[in-house]
Amino acid sequence: MQNVGTQKDSTAWIIQTWAAFIFAISMTSFGIVNLPVDNWVKGFMGMGLVFSVGSTFTLAKTTRDLHEAKKLTSRIDEAKVEKLLSQHDSLSLK
Repeated sequence: MQNVGTQKDSTAWIIQTWAAFIFAISMTSFGIVNLPVDNWVKGFMGMGLVFSVGSTFTLAKTTRDLHEAKKLTSRIDEAKVEKLLSQHDSLSLK
């Protein structure tokens, strides 16, 4: 059976992704705050930003969970097949 290891991202990649996320949220928030519109419009756009970020995290987690569940199911099926093959004696005719 093949061992499936966990993928570990490099520290540089993790720092880059967090920096990009923080920069994007900061600049978008800065843009919303400095818009020449009424506060209710800024509030509406801010709520849209918050909901977009929240739903993005939820979608990413759900996608990851589905991928991990498929990997687990695949590993269980592979183990069942290996067990059946190891128990099968091809020389005996029944």
